[in-house]
Amino acid sequence: MSGTSLADALSVARRRLSEAGIADAAGDARALLKGLLALTPTSFLTDSNRILAPAEQQAVDDAIERRIRREPVHRILGHRAFSRLDLALSPETLEPRPDTEILVDTLVPHAERILSETGRCRILDLGTGTGAICLALLDLVPGAAGVGADLSAGALETAKRNAEINGVADRFEAVESDWFAAVAGAFDIIVSNPPYIVRSVVGTLDDEVRLYDPVLALDGGEDGLDAYRAIAAGAGDHLRENGLVAYEIGYDQKDQVTAIMREKGFARIDAVQDFGGNDRVLVFSKAAIV
Repeated sequence: MSGTSLADALSVARRRLSEAGIADAAGDARALLKGLLALTPTSFLTDSNRILAPAEQQAVDDAIERRIRREPVHRILGHRAFSRLDLALSPETLEPRPDTEILVDTLVPHAERILSETGRCRILDLGTGTGAICLALLDLVPGAAGVGADLSAGALETAKRNAEINGVADRFEAVESDWFAAVAGAFDIIVSNPPYIVRSVVGTLDDEVRLYDPVLALDGGEDGLDAYRAIAAGAGDHLRENGLVAYEIGYDQKDQVTAIMREKGFARIDAVQDFGGNDRVLVFSKAAIV
């Protein structure tokens, strides 16, 4: 019985995505087939004549239809790489972006220093979603422990699953909380990639974001700064001496977020740009105030 070869399936997928206006049709086609069929990068060459089983062909067809409807590739596959982790995604979670890895990488030396100086490093990740930030820090700083807080129970289930998948569940706790409302204790690092999109802009975002990322994780209020105000107001009560607060921010929010934190007695000690040269990460300390 004849069937579709891997090479032909890839060609058809690329053509259909291109005709649907997908910008990187070739890259998305390869990523979908690679993920769905568990292929290695060389398999497209060495197994190009392999005939897809009917169930495989159906899975590919379904995935292409979903991508044509602008569902992101990694949501279709159900997981995404982040730092050294493999993270499960769910409808209740924001899909982690590479820019957020900059926040993790910025904090690793601080976490290692705190651990070396005090023998412990307790991290609070507010709006944890998939758990990406906290779990990546626990993975990279083995002596650290963390709490992931989120208003969404569904997101917290995903975060707990990701902690198990990536072998850090013994050092991770999930707490359902509206920012600090249900959070107990003090932390060495408070970190967040909060919703920071201006409310009036949310409806104009690309379909991949607008239709598939949860609004709860996008809408930052009328000026995009509501979450930063809420975190700034409560951080001092949950921060250990010499502790740090770190954020991911929108490209044009550095001065505004810095002013919000300054009003609560924090000084900015670091500002890091993303791969596109935009301001993306800010780190604050109370100890830096003179």
